[in-house]
Amino acid sequence: MPELPDISAYITALEPRILNQPLEHIRLASVFVLRTVDPPISSVEGKTVRALRRIGKRIAIGFDENLWLVLHLMIAGRLHWKPRQAKLAGRNALLALDFPDGTLILTEAGSKRRAALHVLRGEQALRDIDPGGIEIFSSNLDEFRTALSLENRTLKRALTDPRIVSGIGNAYSDEILHAAQLSPIAQTHKLKPEEWERFFAATWDTLTLWIGRLGSEARKKFPEGVTAFRPEMAVHGRFGQPCPRCGEKVQRIRYADNETNYCARCQTGGKVLADRSLSRLLGSDWPRTLEELEALKRR
Repeated sequence: MPELPDISAYITALEPRILNQPLEHIRLASVFVLRTVDPPISSVEGKTVRALRRIGKRIAIGFDENLWLVLHLMIAGRLHWKPRQAKLAGRNALLALDFPDGTLILTEAGSKRRAALHVLRGEQALRDIDPGGIEIFSSNLDEFRTALSLENRTLKRALTDPRIVSGIGNAYSDEILHAAQLSPIAQTHKLKPEEWERFFAATWDTLTLWIGRLGSEARKKFPEGVTAFRPEMAVHGRFGQPCPRCGEKVQRIRYADNETNYCARCQTGGKVLADRSLSRLLGSDWPRTLEELEALKRR
C-alpha cells in the first residue's frame, strides 16, 4: 500500500499538472470504486482544482465550492498520468480524470476491488474520513510518546495503526525500526526514555529521507512505478540479504499477506523472532538465536 512518502510523491507530481486546472470529465470503468452518492460525482465536472492534500494514506483533490475527490489506493491501486483523453484500457483501469493537459488514470492490480473514490463536500466531511493518527512533522517527542503509549502495543503495530500515526504502513515501519535499532515486537509501555528519543528521531529522519528522495524523482517524471520494495531500503523486502549496518542477514516474520523484516543483530540483541507458521511447525526446535539458525541451516 502506498504510504506517506509515496502519497507525497504523487501530490508533488500532480501539483504542476492539475492544480488550477479544470476537471473536464470523469470516466468510471467500475462502479464499485465510487463509495458515495451525495454529492453526485458529476458535481465536480467543470470545476477547477484548488488544492491537493494528503489525509493519512489518501489523496484529496479540492475543487471550487469546497468539493473534494478523495482517492484511497489501498494495496494495489496506482495512479498514472497519460495523454489527454487516454482510453481506459484493460480490466485493471477503474477511473479516468480528464484535464486540459492530460488524463489521470487509476488502476488496481488483481481481482479484488479495494481502491475507493469518495466525493465529499466541506472540511467536516474530510475530517470524518481521517482515521485520526498524529502527523509526525507537526508533533513533538512528548506527543509521539503519548499517542503510541495510550495502549500497550508492539512498536510495529503502533506505528502502522492509522488511528495512532498517520500515513505509515508495513514498509516504512520496518525502515524506521531498523534505523532506531528497536525490535518490532518491543512493547510501547516498556521503552526507556532514550529509546523513545531514538524512536522519534528515526521516524522523523526516515520519513524525511524518503519524502525527499521520492519527491525528487516525482519532480522529474510522474511516479508510475510506486512500490514498497526499493533496493535502497535497509531491511524491508530484503530477507536473506545483508544488513547495511552490520552485514548480518535480514530476518522476517510472516503473517497473513505481510511480513516484517528486521536485523536480529541490530534490533533484537541477536534473538531470532518466532515466525508464526514455521515456529508452530518446528516447536521447540525453532532457533532462538542467529547462531542456532545458522546451525539449523547447516543440517
